[in-house]
Amino acid sequence: MKEIKVKDASPLCTFVPDVEPGIRQPAIGSEDHKCSSICVKSTPEIEKKYVHRVYDAIALHFSSTRFAKWPKVAAFLESLPTGSLILDAGCGNGKYLDLNSSCYFIGCDISPSLIKICADKGHEVLVADAVNLPYRTNFGDAAISIAVLHHLSTENRRKQAIEELVRVVKKGGLVLITVWAVEQEDKSLLTKWTPLAEKYVEEWIGPGSPRVRGPSSPTLESIPETEENGLGGHPKVSRESLTGNMLHSTCSTSQNEDDSLVSEDGRSQQEYFVPWHLPYHRAEVSGASASALANGLAKKDDKKGAVVYNRYYHVFGEGELERLVSGMVNAVIVDKFYDKSNWCIILEKTIQG
Repeated sequence: MKEIKVKDASPLCTFVPDVEPGIRQPAIGSEDHKCSSICVKSTPEIEKKYVHRVYDAIALHFSSTRFAKWPKVAAFLESLPTGSLILDAGCGNGKYLDLNSSCYFIGCDISPSLIKICADKGHEVLVADAVNLPYRTNFGDAAISIAVLHHLSTENRRKQAIEELVRVVKKGGLVLITVWAVEQEDKSLLTKWTPLAEKYVEEWIGPGSPRVRGPSSPTLESIPETEENGLGGHPKVSRESLTGNMLHSTCSTSQNEDDSLVSEDGRSQQEYFVPWHLPYHRAEVSGASASALANGLAKKDDKKGAVVYNRYYHVFGEGELERLVSGMVNAVIVDKFYDKSNWCIILEKTIQG
């Protein structure tokens, strides 16, 4: 296996694509791929501001809360053959990169701050976009994407991220994907998130940010951050604009019988801002957070003694993850389950290339 090194005194390796991050260059003459490229080429402004910049700002605090391994992910990784090369796309602080000592792990994440944390631990990592992975086709034996796809703001980008995961593994390779579910076990969490307005068709208006609730939005409340979304618990039984500022408008929502938020046309709300509270005593507050507060990317909550950031999420409905892969000809679903408010699938690559 070719050895991968993280260069220089600061062990941070950054992948710089030849084109704007978003998608690998399609084969010449493929009209379908050309159309797809246009849709996913540019990173939407909402992801830049409310995913990339936020995680860079909260990286150290976020990492300090991410240490417990989710049993379902651990079981998957431990089931892989000795010597397997495993790719973790969206590795965060790298908590899974040393889980199975008999396998080789390589990680990537869009956040340079999180990647530096991984590199400082000695992991083989680099900065990369989930929809434009910098790995050769048929490179790995398995891949994982844990709590990543729900940060991508369009269906086409979510599809592309899945296609990339399948592309980089060998024929017979397995891909585990987990995403937050709209069907949260703790229904009260939904009331602590800020719903976003409806999207037009499947894309945000232009490549910028969607419109969000106006001043009538409820106050953002704290959510459990140490084991956010229950991923550290025991598994349950499985079951089968281009403007810099956010455009404000009212997002009409109501409660249905099972307490989940629904939009005015009766569909379940799936686009949210989920708050992250960065305590004032954290060192990051004097750095990235000072800039974020000045730019309106975060706000102070003196009662809780924290700087509050909003993180963009598209929470998945039942069957949505499967529908994203239904048109793929080079992979099949070998398992699917719901666990601790997450929808999960395992794919097997069926065709080389």
